[in-house]
Amino acid sequence: MYYAIMSEDVNDSLPLRRTARPAHLARLEELRDQGRLLIAGPHPAVDTEDPGEAGFTGSLVVAEFPSLEAAREWAESDPYVEAGVYARTTVKPFRKVLP
Repeated sequence: MYYAIMSEDVNDSLPLRRTARPAHLARLEELRDQGRLLIAGPHPAVDTEDPGEAGFTGSLVVAEFPSLEAAREWAESDPYVEAGVYARTTVKPFRKVLP
């Protein structure tokens, strides 16, 4: 089943994101390579594709996991969590309908 992992950043998270980004992306690429990643990306802090120094307010990952607990464990092990980027993370079951 798919699970939505919705994370909210701490204030001024951009320097923390920059440091942890390579490890964060590596984990997402692993999910992609396994065919389990539906979508992933950050929420820009301003209404533009590249927010520059404004940074981001959070992230969304929708991926397939064997259970809610497995999705939570994966989310808790994110390098962004370990680096202090996220203030909080919510994991919920997700049912893809369209497209």
